[in-house]
This record gives sequence, C-alpha cells and structure tokens, in this order.
Amino acid sequence: MQNSANDYRLEMTGISKSFGVVSVLKNVNLKVKSGEIHALLGENGAGKSTLIKILSGVHQKDGGQVLLNGQEINPKNTHDGQVLGISVVYQELSLVNDLSVAENIYLHKLGASKFWMNWKEITKNAQDLIDSLGFEIDASAIVRDLSIVQKQVVEIAKALSEDTKVLVLDEPTTVFDPKDTQKLLDNLFKLKEKGISIIYISHHLEEIFKIADTITVLRDGVDTGSMPASATHTDDVIRLMIGRELKDLYPARTATIGETPIFEVQNLSAKDNLVHDISFSVKPGEVLGIAGLGGSGRTEMAKLIFGLYKKKSGTILLNGEEIKTSSPVEAVAHKIGFVSEDRKEEGVFLPLSIKKNISVTNFDFISNKFGFLKLEKEQDNVSELISKLNIKTPSSEVTVKNLSGGNQQKVALAKWLSIDSKVIIIDEPTRGVDVGAKIEIYNLINEVASKGVAVIVISSDMPEIMGIADRIQVMHTGSIYGELAKEQFSEENILRYAIGKPLK
Repeated sequence: MQNSANDYRLEMTGISKSFGVVSVLKNVNLKVKSGEIHALLGENGAGKSTLIKILSGVHQKDGGQVLLNGQEINPKNTHDGQVLGISVVYQELSLVNDLSVAENIYLHKLGASKFWMNWKEITKNAQDLIDSLGFEIDASAIVRDLSIVQKQVVEIAKALSEDTKVLVLDEPTTVFDPKDTQKLLDNLFKLKEKGISIIYISHHLEEIFKIADTITVLRDGVDTGSMPASATHTDDVIRLMIGRELKDLYPARTATIGETPIFEVQNLSAKDNLVHDISFSVKPGEVLGIAGLGGSGRTEMAKLIFGLYKKKSGTILLNGEEIKTSSPVEAVAHKIGFVSEDRKEEGVFLPLSIKKNISVTNFDFISNKFGFLKLEKEQDNVSELISKLNIKTPSSEVTVKNLSGGNQQKVALAKWLSIDSKVIIIDEPTRGVDVGAKIEIYNLINEVASKGVAVIVISSDMPEIMGIADRIQVMHTGSIYGELAKEQFSEENILRYAIGKPLK
C-alpha cells in the first residue's frame, strides 16, 4: 500500500552534499512516520552522520528538500534544529565535563531567566527524567566523575528534556551491557507510543530487528532503498550495506597458544576499591575475554594494570618477573598497550594526523641516538600499519577527527602495534564500528595473537567475545567471579556469572 505524504512526519528527499570535490550524499531519501522507529544503517563513511547533520542544522545541504510535518525546513545551526524539535544524540559525547548532570541536561535553558535560576527545581527535574529512564545516576554529580555508560544516559536525557518531535540516536548502546541495552529499548517503545519519531543508527543488527519498523540502508552516499524490518533479515541487510556476502564474521583462531603464561596478575586491588583481588594469566598467542555487566569493574581493572589507577596491593608479572606499572609510561616501557573504550577522550588524539597518532608511542624506534626523528623510517612504519590495518585514508597526514569511527579505532590499535607490544588490552574493540570493519579488526586480533602477543579483550557484546576469545573470565562487583572454557561459552553462562550466580 502506497503511503501519502501526510503519513510522514519527516521527509528528506533528493538530499545531496559534497565537501570540496568529495561527494558524500547523492540524491538520498529518508521518510519517517510519526511514532515510528526507523533504522538508518550503513558502513562507516556511508553518509549516515552527514545526513543527520543536515537534518539537525550542523551542515547545509547542496540539494534536495526537508519537510517536517509537511512544512519545508532549513535549519542553519543546531539551535534551529532544536527549536524545530529535532534532537540528536551523537556517538561522540558532547557533554561539559565540569558541569553537573542537571546543568548538562538543561544547558539550553541556562540563562533563559532574566532573574535567577531555580537550581533546586532544575536538579529535581533532571533527577526525575533520569529516574524515568530506569538508570541510577545522581543529577547533582559532576559529569567528569561518571562512567562512559552514565554519560551516554545523560546525553539521552538531555535530548529528551526538550520538546522532541524527531529523536536521532547514533550508536546509543555501544557501551551498554545487555541489561542497560534492554532498558533503553524499553524506553524507545514508550517514546514511540507518545508519537515521537525515532531514527536509530546502530551496527548491532540484532537490536535493529528487535525494535525497528522500517530500515533504510546507505552505501557510498546512496540510499539502497527502504523496507519494512519484518520483510527482510540480517543477511539481506549486510549485503545491502557492504555490497557482498559476509560468510564468517568471526575468523577461525589460528594462533598457537604457548604453554607458559607470558602475563600474570596476582591478587590485584585498586586503592579506591573499584576492583579487588584480581588474579588471571594469559599465554602467548591467547585471546582472553573479559565479560561482565556495566559497573562490574572491567574497564577499571584494565586502567589499573596500565597505571591509570593507583594500586593498593597485588603483583603483575611479565615473563615470570614482577614489573611495576604505576603509570602508563612504565606500562608502555614494558611493551603493554591499552586501547581505551573511550576513543574520543583516551584512544586517539583527534586533532593530530594519523602519522603522529601512530608514532607517539614509538619515538625510540623512529629516532636516532640524538633524539632526532628519522622521517623516512617513521613514514615507512606508518605506511606499513595503514596498509596492514586497511585504514581508509588518502594520506597519513589526514587528521584523525576526519576519519570514520571504524578507521579511528584502527588508528588506536595501530599505535600499540607500532611498539611491538607483548601484551595488548583492548576495551570494546568494535564500539561504533560497522560490520565490514568489525571483521577486519577481528582478523587483526587473530593476527596479533598469532605473533605470540597476549591479547586481553573486554567487550559488552556477548556474541563478539564468544566469537574471538579462547577463554572468558566474567567480572562481578569488582572481582572475577568465574571462568568459562570454550566448550562452556553461552550467553546464559556469561550472564549467570555476571550477576553472581554459579552455573547450573
């Protein structure tokens, strides 16, 4: 049955956009009904973010038309978009770290009063909004002190604090565990019932088929059409996204695992008690998975090992000898690498070039004895890693902020491969990464392990961690609750350990 124009709250038709000589969007169409969850899918670099930034007023379109409730709109900036009722929660967080949760949520209203702000009322309204989402966050807390999951919730609450007609969520669950993901999805159904139009961008296709009414796929700046979610399936969507079949998402493990552990942690505890009594070992060539719910201490454990948190007690051994990692400098000196879950804040230097990001960990290798850089050696090293990781860029001089999320993640990995790491800890390896780039990263993890490196992977994505790990250790309330051998892998077993219950 053909829908009439009046059925749609939002109509973007014939949208085109170029940056210089690069054509990013070519005659793209996106139509979203009131009270509909519309999935917008595509690989990193397909044009999704550009399309949404045109909708919200960040970018101006070169051609096409945007209608909201049948009226043409041309927002010139994000304020215009917000006034029109268009709220966007981007994958990269945009909170003010030094302000409170409440101040961030109602930032758009600060200064609106001619007299004074009723901080008690603002904080109460913010707390009520967060409570309605089902998350436990203190509205008076300073954002800097929140976890990345909590910050994502604050971003969502901020978007909902306005008179939202169209809500855009760009990879909202990439740092959520299954429990928090379900909370968010339940909230989206409530918003849908209120008539809010939701555009949902995600690389987690299992989520898409749980919630989406309609799916639109972009590939290379062109929309490949829209379809009811009920009329398609995962394989069809992947084929539309990447233009080919994707047979095996998780590569077969090819590494030979050594007999003796290369890396050991014994009774490790943090001074602030975020994690306590952590003990595990990793052998050369092994991929050890770390699972657990949000707040279980996975990231805190990684940062403690890397010297970002202060140690209270415990021992770290490399090749059987105790080492000190009281700072990241010491950890790097022992050839320990750490890829953070927070790519924007801790993973890469966004304003710097790809070359400088990759070289920053390995100046000794690319310098002479007087400390001067060997530019040719640096370029050879960088070019080799760009090629090996298939980083899509015209030049190593491109700034990292101009890369897609998947390519930024590859740069974050490349800088640790540059130092020939003995141990690499990777926190959420494919956060915000499309399905095509995921398999490249999985292959890279496999290749790194095959060279005898001990790889520790932390992930909230249970299929992912089961697909790439040799063993899985599950954390609960700051310590390791249990371990699963390959033959024990299942989502049920991971979740049982994650909530502190023994296996059946």
